[in-house]
Amino acid sequence: MSLKYAVLAALLEGEASGYDLAKVFDVSVADFWSATPQQLYRELDRLAESGLIEARVVEQLRRPNKRVFTLTATGRESLSTFTAQPPRPTAIRDELLVMTQAVDGGDREAVRASVEERMEWARAKIARYERLRERLLDGRDEEAFVAEAGRIGPYLTLMRGRSFEEENLRWGEKVLEILDRRTASGAGPATAARSEGQHAGTAAPGRSRG
Repeated sequence: MSLKYAVLAALLEGEASGYDLAKVFDVSVADFWSATPQQLYRELDRLAESGLIEARVVEQLRRPNKRVFTLTATGRESLSTFTAQPPRPTAIRDELLVMTQAVDGGDREAVRASVEERMEWARAKIARYERLRERLLDGRDEEAFVAEAGRIGPYLTLMRGRSFEEENLRWGEKVLEILDRRTASGAGPATAARSEGQHAGTAAPGRSRG
């Protein structure tokens, strides 16, 4: 998927400037699609040129004029067509998982510290999602919000982002528990090597060695 549809979806909220959209991407879209402000502004220009969005200039006192963007009928049609297509499967590419896979031949304490850092990052994101959730609910419980809200998409993606980070926390806690248990028991590469050597030196039944 290109950045194109993420921008079109963000504009379902209504008219917005490039600066407004950059804030939206940073707060409520970053958990499933990332873009730098520069990428975002370039994409807005392309979408305007192709007629999927419309730009108008807003004059401001004591500040530079700004452009604000809205979806056109063509843009809404393009977004609708996009949602009708089957999505491509998600593929995970995570350096921390490669490091964890290699922990038996690497620096266990460094990997442990990286897992702890990931957990802190997850806690911070969960707290941010909770603040965003409170703003969306605006004093309502979830049942009332689901029944009354004009748009439900941002809440559904917020739920997914939060559950993803909660799973990162659960996974991190389990990893630390297992690494600590193995450290306490002295288990590690040397132990594994000795165990493999013992298995290799054991003759199979009915066969002699040497």
